[in-house]
Amino acid sequence: MMKQAVILAAGEGQRLRPFTVTKPKTMIAIAGKPILQYVIEALARNGIRNIIIIVGYRKEQVFNYLGAGEKFGVNIVYITQEKQLGTAHALIQAKGAVQDEFLVLPGDNLIEANTIARFITAKPQAVLVKKVENTARYGVVTTDGDMVRSIEERTGDTECDIINTGIYAFDERIFDFIEAELAIPDVINNMIAQGSAVSAQETEGTWLDVVYPWDILSLNNAILRQIPPSLGGTIEAGAYVKGTVSIGKDTIIHSNSYVFGPAVIGENCEIGPNVCILPATSIGDNVVISPLSSIENSVIGKDVNIGPGSIIEDSVIDESCLIQGRFTACSDETEVRINDELHQVKIGAMLGVGCNLKSNVVAQPGVIIGNYSQVQAMKLLSGRLPDKSTVF
Repeated sequence: MMKQAVILAAGEGQRLRPFTVTKPKTMIAIAGKPILQYVIEALARNGIRNIIIIVGYRKEQVFNYLGAGEKFGVNIVYITQEKQLGTAHALIQAKGAVQDEFLVLPGDNLIEANTIARFITAKPQAVLVKKVENTARYGVVTTDGDMVRSIEERTGDTECDIINTGIYAFDERIFDFIEAELAIPDVINNMIAQGSAVSAQETEGTWLDVVYPWDILSLNNAILRQIPPSLGGTIEAGAYVKGTVSIGKDTIIHSNSYVFGPAVIGENCEIGPNVCILPATSIGDNVVISPLSSIENSVIGKDVNIGPGSIIEDSVIDESCLIQGRFTACSDETEVRINDELHQVKIGAMLGVGCNLKSNVVAQPGVIIGNYSQVQAMKLLSGRLPDKSTVF
C-alpha cells in the first residue's frame, strides 16, 4: 500500500482569472476550504501522511495555510518548480525526495477519500481513470482490458469515454523516462512504446477538475452534498433552517430568514432578517447579507458585504467585495469567452477580489468583473471587465 504522495500544485490557472490573479488555483476556497485541503484530507483518510507538494505560483499562500501539515495530521515537504513548464517537469523536481512507490495527484481537483481508496494498493505503473459523458476537455485513455495503450490529450471528437484523472501510481523508474518530456501523459506513452506495462484502474468516486470560473460552482455542489449538518451561532425565533446546513460559530441568522440546504455559512456572519439562502450556496466567514436578499447556487467569499434587496444566482463573489443595495446577478444560458475559447454556459456573475459596487447595479449573465473594480450606481454590466476597472 502506498505511504507517500506527490501533489502537483505549482500552476496558476490562467483560464480561472480573475480568481487566480491573487491566489494559485489550488487555493481557491470552496465551502470554506481551499481545494488543496480536500486532496490532503483524502490522502490522510487513506493513511498516506508523507506528502510532497510541488509549489510555484504564489507559493507563499500554500506555505502560510498548510504549514508543515500538523493540523491536518500529515507531514508536508515543499519543493519549488521555478518555471511551470508541465506536469512531468513538476514531478521530476521530486526526484530524490520520493522513495520506492508513491502516488501523484493534481492539487486543483476535487478528490474524495473513496476516489483513491482502492488505488492506493495499485501496483506501479498505473493510471486512475474515470468514465464521463463529455470527454472534450480531458485526456482520453485507450485501454486493452485493464492495460493502458495510450493517453491522448484533449482530442475533442472521440468515441472513448474513459478519461485520465491525472492521478498515478509510480515508482522511481518513472524518472528514467521523463527526459525532455514536459507532460506526464507523454512520459507514459513513451514508457508503453518502450515495452513497459501501465495499468488502468477505474474509479466511481468523486473527481472534478476546476478549469473555468463556473467549475467552482460544480465543485461547490459536489462538496455540499457531503457536508455534515452543524448549527453553530444563533438562529433567531422565526428563522427557518431546512436540509443539510452547516452554520459557523458567532453567526446570526435573523428572524424571517430561510436557509435551505445543502448550504454552508461560515463564522461571524450576519444573515437577514428576511433573507433567503437557497440550496448549493457557500458563504465564507465575516459575511453580511442584508435584508430582502436572495442567494442561490453561489459561492460567496469571506469578508463580503451584500446590501439589501440583492438577487444573486449561479455566481461566484470573491473575498472582500462591498456590494450596496439592490444588486442583481441573475443566471441564464449565455456565451462566455475565455481566452480564445467560446463556451455556452448557464451562469450568473463572477466577481474578483475587493470589488466595490454601488446601488442598483445589474450584472448580465456571464459577466466577469476583474479584481478591485469600482462600479458606480445604476450601471448595467456585461462582458468582461479587466482588473481595477472603474465604471462611471
